Amino acid sequence: MTKNGTILIVDDEKNLRNTLSKVLQKENFSVTGASNAQEALQYLQAGSFDITFLDLMLPGMDGLTLLAKIREMYPEMPVLILTANASLESAIEAVRKGARDYLLKPVDPPRIIARINDILKEQLQPKRQREIVGQIQTLVGELQHLRGDVHLSAELLTTLPPTDPARFLKRGSFTLDLHARHVTLDGKLIPLSPTNFDYLTTLIRHCPDPVSYVELVKESQGYELTRIEAQEMTRWRIHELRKAIEPEPKKPQNIITVRGQGYRIVV
Repeated sequence: MTKNGTILIVDDEKNLRNTLSKVLQKENFSVTGASNAQEALQYLQAGSFDITFLDLMLPGMDGLTLLAKIREMYPEMPVLILTANASLESAIEAVRKGARDYLLKPVDPPRIIARINDILKEQLQPKRQREIVGQIQTLVGELQHLRGDVHLSAELLTTLPPTDPARFLKRGSFTLDLHARHVTLDGKLIPLSPTNFDYLTTLIRHCPDPVSYVELVKESQGYELTRIEAQEMTRWRIHELRKAIEPEPKKPQNIITVRGQGYRIVV
């Protein structure tokens, strides 16, 4: 039977490794478990995995140090942090240092499977996009050959107006494709990670009203956090969104801080 993907779990809690392995194996993933960083590095030296789950509180070499080594070995391999609520600050630091996202313990099987599928789809997008562009270029070339007066380009496709209100969320210059999970600003495609796309979607849905820190995390990621925790988490996500969207991220015009409350988006 064809496997859906290969996954490495690095956690010194044997029960968690076994439980998570069973959950993933039921979904037809090939799973490898490691109880410490040294063991994980042995597996990683033999080859890359589609996704690595990483606990930060490891014996010997800690998770952040291992994360840095993983990023050196496999810059494109997604790493998901497994963390308890008490270690949330370290998990946020790991995201800043290149982890794709974090998941709170105890693990929630449906959320984990959904997150894995999102990441795997995201990894396939660049390859599929290259294939589609190649096909478009071939068809355009044939059309130009048949009709010498025709001048078309693949970029014209981005100007097609969205017509399905259930699929497209449009506010001002922003257009969000909720199915393909793409966003354009003034017709220009803005690359965003799935989580950052969810944060932008939440802000757009509530526009022009502000969204509190707690509500922003809850609606975008499904986590119930304290106000302080949510404020720290959203600060980093908003920082990433501003870098992607704002002409001058240090002087934001689109994503505005509402002091003591949260954020709102101006469209």
